[in-house]
Amino acid sequence: MTRILLVDDDTQVRTMLKKTFEREGYEVVEAGDGCQAVALYDPDTIDLVITDIVMPEKEGIETIREIKSTNPQAKIIAISGGGRIKPGDYLAWAERFGVDNTFTKPIRRQEILDAIEALVRKPVG
Repeated sequence: MTRILLVDDDTQVRTMLKKTFEREGYEVVEAGDGCQAVALYDPDTIDLVITDIVMPEKEGIETIREIKSTNPQAKIIAISGGGRIKPGDYLAWAERFGVDNTFTKPIRRQEILDAIEALVRKPVG
């Protein structure tokens, strides 16, 4: 079963996405911020990371950098609703650090499910 590490400080968003992914047969591990995500990330047990960008403690860009430093082949989707700047600006930064896909909140259900399916079928490397 594909395991997704879902990282978002917004409990409602995390719960909604978790339910969506579990209905599609994915196993979801939750983290409320980047510190938790980095602690939970294990390339042997996590197939895909979906992370928000604007979060307390450790924001998404730093989380992406740390995960990619331990596993350059990590499959990562970045999501953002914005903050001080537009979500697209945050997501452009995430792309510079090697994420596989980006989505602006609110996220269209089928679009993210299609992206997940494409990534989990994509060979590593």
